[in-house]
Amino acid sequence: MSAAMDTESTYSGYSHYSGHSKKAHRQGRDRHKSPRSKDGSRSEKSVTIQTPPAEPLLGNEASRAEEGQDDNWGETTTAITGTSEHSISQEDIARISKDLEDSVGLDCKRYLGLTVAAVLGLLVFLTPIAFILLPQILWRDDLEPCGTVCEGLFISVAFKLLILLIGTWALFFRQPKADLPRVFVFRSLLLVLMFLFVFSYWLFYGVRILDSKDTNYQGIVQYAVSLVDALLFIHYLAIVLLELRQLQPMFTIKVVRSTDGESRYYSLGHLSIQRAALVVLENYYRDFTVYNPALLTASKSRAAKHMAGLKVYNVDGNNASGQSRAMIAAAARRRDSSHNELYYEEADHERRVKKRRARLVVAVEEAFTHIKRLQAEEQQKPPGEMMDPREAAQAIFPSMARALQKYLRTTCQQQYHSMESILQHLSFCITNNMTPKAFLERYLNPGPTLQYDRDRWFSKQWTLVSEEAVTSGLQDGVVFVLKCLDFSLVVNVKRIPFIKLSEEFIDPKSHKFVLRLQSETSV
Repeated sequence: MSAAMDTESTYSGYSHYSGHSKKAHRQGRDRHKSPRSKDGSRSEKSVTIQTPPAEPLLGNEASRAEEGQDDNWGETTTAITGTSEHSISQEDIARISKDLEDSVGLDCKRYLGLTVAAVLGLLVFLTPIAFILLPQILWRDDLEPCGTVCEGLFISVAFKLLILLIGTWALFFRQPKADLPRVFVFRSLLLVLMFLFVFSYWLFYGVRILDSKDTNYQGIVQYAVSLVDALLFIHYLAIVLLELRQLQPMFTIKVVRSTDGESRYYSLGHLSIQRAALVVLENYYRDFTVYNPALLTASKSRAAKHMAGLKVYNVDGNNASGQSRAMIAAAARRRDSSHNELYYEEADHERRVKKRRARLVVAVEEAFTHIKRLQAEEQQKPPGEMMDPREAAQAIFPSMARALQKYLRTTCQQQYHSMESILQHLSFCITNNMTPKAFLERYLNPGPTLQYDRDRWFSKQWTLVSEEAVTSGLQDGVVFVLKCLDFSLVVNVKRIPFIKLSEEFIDPKSHKFVLRLQSETSV
């Protein structure tokens, strides 16, 4: 036991010494490079400010590029930490301030539209009530008595206003899903129509009823009822324009992600370009697999290694064009052997993925078998001593952590799964009595973007690029692009072709036939 303790102390002292020596070497190298970075590259540095990601399961991102490591990498790796210095230029400060101003402008525009719509809606609902109450307040003694028909109109106005209030709440009072660059044309048209309608009713009411102090109270109530009826028809028009018009599919759009070429097809109705872009983004987070830039580095490193193997020597003073032609010719000669390298690289990667996948499946099945054994033992204990799902997940996680870690590193998924998220998913599976295959489904197959942590996948800013006005409707051949920080979505619009069906009548008697048998046969 003492020998083991001496060995452990020796290893820790070696790691401490190697960490300090590497750190001192790095500081000395940075000190030698400091004059060149002070004047030559200071203006080119930039810092992107973003929210800090959650704690990853597998450490820093630089270790992902080590594809050729052995299976015992966990015991032979020394982690070195240090500090880093960054500089920010005036252009970055100007860009950040511009983004803040744009966000403030979008918030002001959104709240201004909501305020105008709320004030106009309140005016619309209070107008019929004011039409009925103003004569009672101003010239009550001169009014004619309200009969049975007039009192029945009160009930009609009350119920129609209640129906209009519920319909307006269901159609308009919704939490906004996005900030669009332009106003919604049909909604603005409805607001303008409603304002002109109410203004014209108030103008007629002021000239014909308030100025003359009309004594026919039943006619005044009928005038208020006609206003409520007209408002109900405007609400029906709003349902048709905002909800029903876009239901019939008229266009087929193809969405392609620019980095890896993943594509999907969707059918849309009559929508503007900006609302079609919003529908595309909603479906993107649900249907597209999560964007993984680590999978794209393999092809880039292969191309860089292929070009790095080409050397051109200028012996007799040829110009640059001759060198470029020599490089093209050398690349063409090596093209025949490059596909073999690609084939064996992909075969080796598939072999390692299958191997680590099998280890992961076995480890998870053994861990869940241990859970079932623990559950059988827990049933025999008193209720106060039973283990909750979180404790059970923490108990069995170390047995599968190594295999899961290696598999996620091999498939370049480690940046999407933190330790806390894996423990939560494991406790969820234990709580709902799920199988090992159900637990592994999230890690064996890359899921949609919505499956992962919100701080990691959610892009708060998208830019819509279109040659046409974003408020114009979709047309055949329209192309627009949705850009974010890492990639873009290219959308191509095609109209669904007109289909003409024809009917062909088949006479039932045409299926009848006569079988005639001949007695003589040929020999």
